[in-house]
Amino acid sequence: MASAALRDTRRRINSVEATKKITRAMELIAASRIPRATARVEGSKPYTSKLVEVIENVGGANAGASHMLLERREVSTVGILIVSSDRGMAGAYASNVIRLAEHRISELERSGNNVLIYAVGKKAQSYFRYRGYRIQQAYLGVTDTPGYSNARAIANTIMEAYASRRIDALEAFYTRFVTAMTQTPTSVEVLPITPPTREVGEGAAVSYEFEPSPGEILDRLLPRYVEAFIFNMLLEASASEHSARRRAMKAATDNAEELIKSLRVQANRARQAEITTAITEIVGGAQALVDAQ
Repeated sequence: MASAALRDTRRRINSVEATKKITRAMELIAASRIPRATARVEGSKPYTSKLVEVIENVGGANAGASHMLLERREVSTVGILIVSSDRGMAGAYASNVIRLAEHRISELERSGNNVLIYAVGKKAQSYFRYRGYRIQQAYLGVTDTPGYSNARAIANTIMEAYASRRIDALEAFYTRFVTAMTQTPTSVEVLPITPPTREVGEGAAVSYEFEPSPGEILDRLLPRYVEAFIFNMLLEASASEHSARRRAMKAATDNAEELIKSLRVQANRARQAEITTAITEIVGGAQALVDAQ
């Protein structure tokens, strides 16, 4: 009969093996989602690039015109848009961007600015709500596979807040997707919009004839630009989350394998010690019988 220590070690082996199956499954699921997520990131770039090009040309034709989303004013209330995740098991993915946003919030509050938080993902919502920050709006169930409708809903909320002067600027914090192994927590100013400008050497601007007027076209394009900008952020954050989760689950699976090997060695040693003890007892009993004769 196995000793209590051996039975406990075997139970731990079974437990770790069950955990390993879960982490391995999560690793494979995340790995299967990365190609699609990265393809969506790449697929969104031509649209955003062309939109920027058109805004450049329309803005050039409409030189001197103003727009509500371009208006820079004295800042008293800053909106903070934080794109985190709904689920965990992704290493430090969510905590890195949350920590970056919290540092900026502390800077703004020390400067006397009010802060309104727009949280995308349950992790950001839970973190800032627990610490007593004012969350103006939370968006859940978005981060895994964001759609353009999600970006439009977020964009409409923040543009309405900017138009009604509830906020005077909006800064976004998200994780920029560089490669499958590299993701960088990033901050960017969303509102007011900084008009895109053509870089030196990019070639001459395309000549357009505008119908209706450039001002009306710009009035329609700038909200679409904000939507596309936020949609691209959501896509990059989603790709970053899947990549971070795959790495975290692979590390957990590897650690489980190492722990199982260690526990098996420990179990084998305990079993060998039991066998040695049993043999010693048998030999000792036999020798006692011989001595008694």
